[in-house]
Amino acid sequence: MKDVATRAGVGLKTVSRVVNGEAGVTPDTVRRVQEAIEALGFRRNDSARVLRKGRTATVGLILEDLADPFYGPLNRAVEEVARAHGALLINGSSAEDPDRERELALALCARRVDGLVVIPAGDDHRYLEPEMKAGVATVFVDRPAGRIEADVVLSDNRGGAREGVAHLIAGGHRRIGFIGDQPRIHTATERLGGYRAAMADAGLEVAESWVSLGPTTPERVTAAARAMLAGPEPVTALFAGNNRVTVTVVRVLAGHPRPVALVGFDDFELADLLRPGVTVVAQDPAALGRVATDRLFQRLGGSALPPTRIELPTRLIPRGSGELPPPA
Repeated sequence: MKDVATRAGVGLKTVSRVVNGEAGVTPDTVRRVQEAIEALGFRRNDSARVLRKGRTATVGLILEDLADPFYGPLNRAVEEVARAHGALLINGSSAEDPDRERELALALCARRVDGLVVIPAGDDHRYLEPEMKAGVATVFVDRPAGRIEADVVLSDNRGGAREGVAHLIAGGHRRIGFIGDQPRIHTATERLGGYRAAMADAGLEVAESWVSLGPTTPERVTAAARAMLAGPEPVTALFAGNNRVTVTVVRVLAGHPRPVALVGFDDFELADLLRPGVTVVAQDPAALGRVATDRLFQRLGGSALPPTRIELPTRLIPRGSGELPPPA
């Protein structure tokens, strides 16, 4: 900084203001300092900055799977909000493994991130209590934290599923199957709850053979869908619990001899280009990421509000598959 100040003909404080984007420096002085920085190859010493301010200007994001299309817009939104606050984002995938989630979270804390945005894989987050008490702001997204009090931003999973199934019922369907994710996952049980509520609202019984929860592998989902579509009284409609399930069900229905109505939870790429287009209950993953990260920086800014649960609405997008009538 001394070399930059000498070359630009200014004081050290002026160089500091330019480097940190502070006000009170004329445009001509800013230009001279920036030219000196470029000529000398100056780089700010972030280690010294951390020691001085006690903050690293980094936040961590723990996702289930970076390859899942649902998390792309969410990741981007978190990054954009962090960048607007002058912070760098570091992310990683838990692969739906609670041990890996814990390992990632604690590794990020050991690197002194200022805050964490977590899509939880586990159901016990007491391991984060010491970190949170030490000042690491933490916000959970998509699913609530387990066994601790913390901010969480969710979609209306139960209400969205209830609306999607009610849409099928309004179209004349009475035998509706539900294929979802593993029952230990919060979103899966909430969406199943919405399915059961819609069926109960209509006075419809739910046969246990119409419900299947488990891994979202193509093999498991294919077997579940085929079982529901077989027999003397097959289901006439299916509700898919997330985008991975929906894509597999679309493949199953492509080879099925008769039309079967389908509504999926989560939108997905090309859903509108299929014939018929796939009716979905859409979340807004970018809004989830944006609201969660805004909340994180409120905490970093000193907000002392109690932990808050924020629930964002979903919307039904009719495209054709959910409007197919039952067989006459």
